[in-house]
Amino acid sequence: MAPRVLLARHGQTEWSLSGKHTGRTDVPLLEEGRRGAKLLGERLHRAPYDGLPGVEIRTSPLARARETCELAGFGERAADWDTLMEWDYGAYEGLTPDEIQAVRPGWLIWRDGVPEGESLTEVASRADEVVAWARSADRDVLVFAHGHILRSIGARWLGLPIDFAARVRLNPTSLSVLGWAYGEPALESWNDLGHLGS
Repeated sequence: MAPRVLLARHGQTEWSLSGKHTGRTDVPLLEEGRRGAKLLGERLHRAPYDGLPGVEIRTSPLARARETCELAGFGERAADWDTLMEWDYGAYEGLTPDEIQAVRPGWLIWRDGVPEGESLTEVASRADEVVAWARSADRDVLVFAHGHILRSIGARWLGLPIDFAARVRLNPTSLSVLGWAYGEPALESWNDLGHLGS
């Protein structure tokens, strides 16, 4: 069996709602985020997922990801893994893209990185570690984490440079599946919000 990776982004927070870069700051889920996490869990406990028996589960230890995991019903099965923490945004922590553009016109995180934080190379290395772990055994995996690190994992799963992640949006409480097509790594589904309804 070729292993797949199920990616669950954490639920909505006040900072994700306002577009602030939320790296290592432990911002709690909003009520909307808690509701979304429960709906995601209900989806993963119905067919075709059926509670994901035999799937190995890991979560970022940051509260917003860990709580999403718990509310989705996987807390007891999940191991915390620092590798899944969000990008360390350094001096840009808590700033919106517009605020950063005001002092650094034309800035793009996937090209320019952040001062005093993690480099693009460091983030790509962590994403590669997740991909290697996911491919290390004949079982699927489920991870609960954050927008930029999950987008990075998606790019590296495909064997693409990390800047490919600029081209794939990822909403709070979304579900994505990294799989295979004709023996090659593929996006099976991406940024699926069907469990949230209309």
